[in-house]
Amino acid sequence: MIDIDHLRRWIGRSEEQSELVTDSLIGRFNATFDLEGRPRDGDAAPVMIHLCLAPPAAPTSGLGPDGHPARGGFLPPVPLPRRMWAGGAMRFHDDIRVAERVTRRSTIRDVTVKEGRTGVLCFVTVDHRIESAGRLVVEERQDIVYRNADAPGGAKRTPEPAPHGAHRVVVQPSAPLLFRYSALTFNGHRIHYDTPYVREEEGYPGLIVHGPLQATQLVQFAEKISGRRPARFEFRSLSPLFDIADYTLNAVEDGEGLRLWTSYADGPVAMEARATW
Repeated sequence: MIDIDHLRRWIGRSEEQSELVTDSLIGRFNATFDLEGRPRDGDAAPVMIHLCLAPPAAPTSGLGPDGHPARGGFLPPVPLPRRMWAGGAMRFHDDIRVAERVTRRSTIRDVTVKEGRTGVLCFVTVDHRIESAGRLVVEERQDIVYRNADAPGGAKRTPEPAPHGAHRVVVQPSAPLLFRYSALTFNGHRIHYDTPYVREEEGYPGLIVHGPLQATQLVQFAEKISGRRPARFEFRSLSPLFDIADYTLNAVEDGEGLRLWTSYADGPVAMEARATW
């Protein structure tokens, strides 16, 4: 039983974290995503680097058996075992630059409970305001969903295969790629790097591709197609991707922007998104 009145007491709670943007961090980010360039002080950092800055740093002794920090603290102590990044939106105002200090102020906006196909779902909405050297650079909304441990990967159904985008590239979700992104974001969740755990304890067929990793690849894809960083990016996760097969990044022109999605070659849409300028 979820005590929603208790959990909603977390609404309005805030925390602030900051980190200096170093050339070595940018170098590791570029290496992870096969981006070229040797960063120097004052250079614009790559888009989506903000997801790798000032991550929560719980002591190892404070992690649960799944590698996540223990419940409570900034995020409400939702009594459901599975937690996923369900979606969100980002507005990019300016570039983060190498050698600047980035500060992120996070605030719990809302906590709601709904009934889904797999049972009770609890959604926590978090707003982030990110400044670099005192300039507002990114405003972000994150939607986090908690659910029960049964029916891993969602309800048993046969969704329609995703279409092929006018722009399309293939991605190999290698174990080193997933491990490197976990390291960049200081994410200890074992579903991204511990194959025996994810199969035997969580019931998934393979390592799960991070939602933020997919979002980063889609933003980079949009930037490559248009030649410039989007002003706004919205996304929603629909189904998981695993390291058991390659997946694709897809995009089609959509009015003043791009409609984007990830999927297996003949699988359903995993993440859908829209980028606008």
